[in-house]
Amino acid sequence: MSNCVELTGRLVDAAELRHSPAGVPIARALLEHDSEQREAGARRPIRFRVGLNAAGAGVAETLGALGVGEPIRVQGILRRSRQRNAETDPIIISVNRIERLAETE
Repeated sequence: MSNCVELTGRLVDAAELRHSPAGVPIARALLEHDSEQREAGARRPIRFRVGLNAAGAGVAETLGALGVGEPIRVQGILRRSRQRNAETDPIIISVNRIERLAETE
């Protein structure tokens, strides 16, 4: 089975940077995606927000350093935010790569 996602968008708010009990940096943020996609031959506006979770020195610190409204591309996997209840816990992106984008992308 495959689980990989790449998404562009803008940060809605500043990332929260903390450290796990083992000292691993973890950043959480909210990404807003806004685009127009083709579906069933018609153009459809797409807009949604998704949570981001980045763990590890490089990726967490990069996310934590980004400003609100900054355009980015993230790559990672989809997972539940808490892994407790598959029916109610929201789906988030567990980020393994972040790229800053120019305003025109």
